[in-house]
Amino acid sequence: MKSRTAAVILIILLAPVPVFAEQASVITKENAVREYCRFFAPVVAPVRYKDILEIVSPQGDWFKVRYKEAEGCIHKAAIEKRTASFSGAALPGKGTGAVSESEAALAGKGFNPQVEASYRKKYPAMRYSLVDSIEHDKVSEKEIAFFITSGGLNKP
Repeated sequence: MKSRTAAVILIILLAPVPVFAEQASVITKENAVREYCRFFAPVVAPVRYKDILEIVSPQGDWFKVRYKEAEGCIHKAAIEKRTASFSGAALPGKGTGAVSESEAALAGKGFNPQVEASYRKKYPAMRYSLVDSIEHDKVSEKEIAFFITSGGLNKP
């Protein structure tokens, strides 16, 4: 009987225990999980705004992360840890004081529809359509690397 009890205890102790990893949300429109923690390192997985990454470990200004089947690095400026809360008491008429994940991501970007409307009102002569068209331009990593090399710049 003692050996059976010991065996059950041993099985329970050795059974895999689920570990809840820390997660982060991508807060940039597009980004990449890179093979190693350097800008212009080979891309192992492209990521987009609101994609969820599992944080493996901090690496200076970078995080080692897992995304789907890929593992690599992403710069800390491109992600926001998923937990967000308002440190003060609830504001009058504003609910509980909790901050949603998307509100935190927008705040990190610093530009939202209200800010844009304010700028349009303040600076009506500005050609916002040019800014919108630039946002749609795509420049490949290869083109950026060529620009850096041909300009004699140091890679970040």
